[in-house]
Amino acid sequence: MNKFSHIDLRVPDLARVLPFYEKLLPALGFTRTFHSANWRVFASEDELPSASYFAITEDPGHRPNGNLVGFWAEDRAEVDRLAEVVREAGGTIRSGPQLFPISPTYYAVFFEDPCGNAYEIVHRLN
Repeated sequence: MNKFSHIDLRVPDLARVLPFYEKLLPALGFTRTFHSANWRVFASEDELPSASYFAITEDPGHRPNGNLVGFWAEDRAEVDRLAEVVREAGGTIRSGPQLFPISPTYYAVFFEDPCGNAYEIVHRLN
């Protein structure tokens, strides 16, 4: 069983970042939505209630910090494809996609959403 359940993300301006997440999250496999008045929820296709999900809510006082959320990619081509989705959706690429000296096969892209929350998409063999 994958132990990942969910992410509850705060953003200072939901209207500013929602178009970004509406493009990125489905590309990452969070294709179902369960939105409410205060939360925008993007879930995987897994069976409920064990489907992983990414939930976003507005918190005007939130400020991005040193936290980083990482996602796996099947191969380098997927890292490249998702980096292009990030660019097209209005995210900021901080580095990559490229090999990083973390391991000989660590291929990743590091980026931020329009409000500055940090992410990584990585593929590695070992």
